[in-house]
Amino acid sequence: MATARLSVRALNRALLSRQYLLKKHDLPERDVVEHLVGMHAQIPVGPYVGLWSRLRRYRPERLSTMVAERELVRTALMRSTIHLVTPDDCLTLRPLVQQVLDRDLYSNSSHAAVVKDLDLDAVVERGLELLDERPRTPSELGKALHERWPDRKPDTLAYAVRNLAPLVQTPPRGTWGGVGRTVHASARTWLGRPIDPAPSLERMIRRYLAAFGPASVPDIQAWCGLTRLAEVVGRMDLRVYLDDDGRELFDVPEAELPDPAVPARPRYLPEFDNVFLSHARRERIIPEGLSFAQWSRRHGLMMTARGGVLRGNLLVGGLLQGIWRVDDEKKAYRLVVEPFIEVSKKDLAALESEGHGLLAFAFPQGESFDVQVVL
Repeated sequence: MATARLSVRALNRALLSRQYLLKKHDLPERDVVEHLVGMHAQIPVGPYVGLWSRLRRYRPERLSTMVAERELVRTALMRSTIHLVTPDDCLTLRPLVQQVLDRDLYSNSSHAAVVKDLDLDAVVERGLELLDERPRTPSELGKALHERWPDRKPDTLAYAVRNLAPLVQTPPRGTWGGVGRTVHASARTWLGRPIDPAPSLERMIRRYLAAFGPASVPDIQAWCGLTRLAEVVGRMDLRVYLDDDGRELFDVPEAELPDPAVPARPRYLPEFDNVFLSHARRERIIPEGLSFAQWSRRHGLMMTARGGVLRGNLLVGGLLQGIWRVDDEKKAYRLVVEPFIEVSKKDLAALESEGHGLLAFAFPQGESFDVQVVL
């Protein structure tokens, strides 16, 4: 039997479906975070907006409580970036991606030379002793370590512990409306149990495919930061497809593919969402003619220049087609939407309707709301 080919459109709809972006769902927040294999949380508000675009009848206070009560934690994982994950995933995924955090430390232009010839095992041991005593900011941790290693930079010593030992970021950072500096605790103390001694790489790959597939080996590697996964994928019992260019795509056998003709309603997503960051070839979510580098530069320049109390990216027709920001003035909140393309009347109406919902969700204290689509 010939291997089935999947168009870019088919891959887009599969991705949106598995990311809960084709329609909003009635699911517990924790289950969604787990299904997505964590949510990008480098910017703390990101998961709150990301879940609002995926769930019905969702309130941010519930997610905030989960963070405060350690039902969800913020920790460095895939690509050495901060993710919001379940405690189980914190303890299981961290050893699987540890080499990614190792590589980040040893190749970091600010730290690589400083850690050369340093007894990093001793640094990590002392760092964990300090963090088991009490949570500390990176600055506090670095200064305490500097007392034993005075010839090394404090920020590098703290970064080494951050990358070489499983840590979590403690509240109030990461809670809804919470402010404060990054404060680290050791995962073993915060969660009261050790790292998984025998995690399954194959299970992690299956979970990735269930949330982001079908996908190629380079896609899997782009998501997690690991390399040389072809042999692992090759021995797994996976369904195989081909893309338009004949490249192999892998999938979990039980996964269904939605009809490529199904419509995709506009969605407001945060500045960073893993839906944009988890494939080596991103044409299934970033349209042809808009490279990832171009989008990053345009996004960064617009957001930096124009500010906003909340901002992010826009899906129209299932693709990245714009950016948005919220401006406020004395409890009057305006959502400014900047599409990259001409928007149909139907999508324009959906943007306005969805936009008012976003404002009401994020700013319940607001006295007036307005949605402005810049055409």
